[in-house]
Amino acid sequence: MKKLRVLIVDDNEIFRDSLATLLEYSGHDYELAANGKEALEKARDFRPDVMTLDIMMPVMNGFDVCRTLKSDKDLKHIYIIMLSAKDEDEDKNKAKACGADEYHLKPFSPTEVRDTINKLA
Repeated sequence: MKKLRVLIVDDNEIFRDSLATLLEYSGHDYELAANGKEALEKARDFRPDVMTLDIMMPVMNGFDVCRTLKSDKDLKHIYIIMLSAKDEDEDKNKAKACGADEYHLKPFSPTEVRDTINKLA
């Protein structure tokens, strides 16, 4: 299995930490971000292969982060897994239109998200 670089973006510390622990045990490198602005800064510095991205966050929402990444020639390759409590078709369609590769509902299974990431490795 290839070692991936994963950026975990969520304003909820418990979600960030639970994913980080699983990714660490899987042997992946990771960074954490608590809001959209921080996510963009870390994406430029860390150059992740994969990003887990919450939608509802302070400073900048996940839709705007996703759009920004997918419009940047150096970052558009990042595989984006949106994580959200929003179960409306409108939100799922908006995530797809922004360029998200997957959409998982909260509360999500951290092991399911880890398994999705491991399949990319």
